[in-house]
Amino acid sequence: MPTDGGRTKMTASEAFVEQLVAEGVTMIPGIVGSAFMDALDLFPDAGIRFVPVAHEQNAAHMADGYARVTGRPTAVVAQNGPGITNFVTAVAAANGAHTPMVVVTPSAGSTGVGLEGFQETEQLAIFSKITKWQVQVNRPDRMSELVRRAFYLAKAEQGPVQIDIPRDYFYGEGDYDIYPSSDLRRGPGDGEQLREAARLLATARRPVIVAGGGVVAAEGVDETARLATYLTAPVANSYLHNDSFPSHHRLAVGPLGYQGSKAAMRLIAQADVVLALGCRLNPFGTLPQHGLDYWPGDAEIIQIDADHRRLGLTKRVRLGIAGDARAAAAELVRLLEGEHGERAPDEARLAEINQEKAAWAAELDEWSVQRGDALRPRRALALLRDVLPDDAIVSTDIGNICSVSNSYLHFDRPRSFLGAMTFGNCGYAYPTALGAKLAAPGRPVFAYVGDGAWGMSLAEVMTAVREDIPVIAIVWNNKQWGAEKKNQVIWFGDRYVGSNLDNPDFAEVARAMGAHASTVTGQDELQPAIKDALASGGPSVVQINTSRELGDPFRRDAMRYARRHLPKYAHLNTKPE
Repeated sequence: MPTDGGRTKMTASEAFVEQLVAEGVTMIPGIVGSAFMDALDLFPDAGIRFVPVAHEQNAAHMADGYARVTGRPTAVVAQNGPGITNFVTAVAAANGAHTPMVVVTPSAGSTGVGLEGFQETEQLAIFSKITKWQVQVNRPDRMSELVRRAFYLAKAEQGPVQIDIPRDYFYGEGDYDIYPSSDLRRGPGDGEQLREAARLLATARRPVIVAGGGVVAAEGVDETARLATYLTAPVANSYLHNDSFPSHHRLAVGPLGYQGSKAAMRLIAQADVVLALGCRLNPFGTLPQHGLDYWPGDAEIIQIDADHRRLGLTKRVRLGIAGDARAAAAELVRLLEGEHGERAPDEARLAEINQEKAAWAAELDEWSVQRGDALRPRRALALLRDVLPDDAIVSTDIGNICSVSNSYLHFDRPRSFLGAMTFGNCGYAYPTALGAKLAAPGRPVFAYVGDGAWGMSLAEVMTAVREDIPVIAIVWNNKQWGAEKKNQVIWFGDRYVGSNLDNPDFAEVARAMGAHASTVTGQDELQPAIKDALASGGPSVVQINTSRELGDPFRRDAMRYARRHLPKYAHLNTKPE
C-alpha cells in the first residue's frame, strides 16, 4: 500500500475496518444494512465475524454481554433510522451496567440531512442521555481518528459511546493513521484519604466490605480478599454483582438487595464502618428487604469508585475516594500492614459470620422445600443451583422468578454473573448470554428468563442455531407477568389486568427453530434436563413449568393502595379506611 510516513492511503471504509482491527475487534453483532455495506464487505477478510441477529436491540445486548465477560469493548452496528432506534433500550441497559461498547450508527447521507428522506432521524439526540460520549464523523478523512477516540473513551468512561457516520462518508479515499487507542490506568486514589480510610478500618470493631462491579472491572477480587482477610471483615456483594467476591470464601456473606442474603443484611446492619469498594451504592440495592431495614444509619461509610460522579451520590459518606478498586484495596493492605503489622484472624468475628451464614442457609432451604404437586419456583432454583457447573456464566432477566434467583446464584470467579442491572429491561438475559458465550466459548452459559420476557427474545434462538452459539435458556413458564401480578395482588385486590399469559409450548417452538429443547414439570426431571442440555453441545431451551407462587416484590414505597372517587369505580377501592 502506498504510504506517506506513518500514514497509509485507503478508502474510508478500509480505514473504519482497519481501526476496528487495531482495537482488537473480532466480533460485531448487528443486522445487515445498505448504509454500512461497503465496510461490511471487508469484515470477513479483516478477521471480523459479523453476527446477524433477529432484532437490533438484541445485537446491542450481545455486545454488552461480550464486553462484560472480556472486559474490553466491541462494536455493534445496524441500518440507519429504524435499525438504529432499535438499539435504544439495550444501549440504555449498557449505560446502567457501565459496559464499554462502541455503538456505530450509520446515518442519512450528508447531502440529504434535514430533507426527511428515507430512514432519516436525528440519531445523536436519541442517545444523548444514555452514552458516555458521542461524535459524528464530519469528514471522511477523520474516520480512523474518531473511531480510535470512541474506543478510548468507551474504555476510560466504562460505558457505551456513539460514533455516528453519514452513510456517504464510508466512501472516498485518504491517508490514514491506524494504531490502537490507549488504555487508561487509574491509581488507588488520594494518599491522605486512603490513610484516613486505613485508620478507620483498623480501629473499626465491626467493619463490613461491600464489593461492587468495580471490583470485577478492575480485576481486584484477590486484593479485596486480602483486605477482608486482614480485617476479618465480612464481604457482601452489591446488588446483581454476585460474582464480585468468591462465594466459597469464608468471609463471603452473599448479595444485598432484592431477594438477597439475610446474612449479609444482618451483618451490615451492625457495622460501624462500611467500605463500599467499586460500588455505586445504588438505592435499589440498599432499600429494605425481607422485612429488614438493614442499611446502617450510624456507620462511617468509605466509598471508593473509579467514577467520581458516583461518590456520595446516594449515601452520605465519610470518605469519597476516586480510585481503582484493585489498586485501592492493595494500597489499603499495604498501609494497614505497614502501620499495624500482621493480624491474626478474629475468631469470634468468624464464628459470628458462620452463624449468620448457617442460619440464612437453613432458612433458604426451608423456603425451597417442594410442597404440593406443581413444581415450586424456589425448589427449581435450588435444584438449578446445585447442578450448574462451577465455571458457569449466568445471565438473568427481569421478573419475579429471575429476581428471586438472586438468593440462589453463587459464583467463585468474576465475570460470571450478568444481571439486567439498574435499567431493568425485559428481554435482556438471552441475547446478553449469547454475547457472553461468544466471549467465553469454553464456559457453559445459561440465561434465566421468565415467560413474559422470553416473548421479547425467543426469536434469537434462530440466531443461536444459525451461528452455533450453544447457550442454554432456562425459561420459567408460570403463565404470568409475575412481578407485576404480585403488585396487583398487594395493591389492587387480586384484579389481574394484562398480567396473565396464555403461552405456547416454548420447547416445541425452540425445536421448530432447530434447537435442543425439553420441558420440566416435576423436580426429578430438572437436573437431568440440564445435564442433557449441556451434553447436546448446541443451543438449548429448557422450559420449566412451575406453580404460580410469587415472591414478595422488592419495595413497598413505589405504589399506593387504590383510591377511587367516581361512583363507577368505587367498587375498585383497596385503600384501607
